Amino acid sequence: MNYIFYFLIVISIVAGAINGRLADVVSAILSGAQVSVKIALSLIGIMAFWLGMMNIAKKSGLIEVIAKIIKPVTKRLFNEIPEDSPAIGDIAMSFSANAFGLTNAATPIGIKAMEELQKHNVDKTTASNAMCLFLAMNTAGFQIIPATVIGILVGVGYPNPTQIIAPTLFVTTLAFTFAVIVAKILQRFWRPQMESEAQ
Repeated sequence: MNYIFYFLIVISIVAGAINGRLADVVSAILSGAQVSVKIALSLIGIMAFWLGMMNIAKKSGLIEVIAKIIKPVTKRLFNEIPEDSPAIGDIAMSFSANAFGLTNAATPIGIKAMEELQKHNVDKTTASNAMCLFLAMNTAGFQIIPATVIGILVGVGYPNPTQIIAPTLFVTTLAFTFAVIVAKILQRFWRPQMESEAQ
């Protein structure tokens, strides 16, 4: 990623020099740096607020309650995994944390879920269908409260930053649904040996 940004900066400077607008390029770089600092400072406040709210939800047990509610759905999606596997609960917890923007908590839970899924994986050198589905779900990024985007909009002075909540919920729901459907369809073509079949 660093190379890409470096390449873009160099190309901009070269193009500006060729077109005789190098002063405009330098001015844009300086103004962009100033805006980025302003956005970063505004993000500190909004992220501190939402992370605090999400940590309260976690400590009060709200995340665990939501995880228990969606656990039956998780069992149906991950039908290759035994119902008593800790992976089912970890997946539900990870989904709940991501949905409420608690990414700091979702990351270690997600890693733990992957470790549990790997225990049920027959071919340890290849990701199982369950692992691919879980990755697709996390990559889709279903989110109820887009705290980061709201913080950026506040930083640039957008008059109604909460306006993004409904479109974000719609788009991430669509992306999440599509990711699950595609993962389930592709599982029909790549069906690795089940743990029960290997025994």
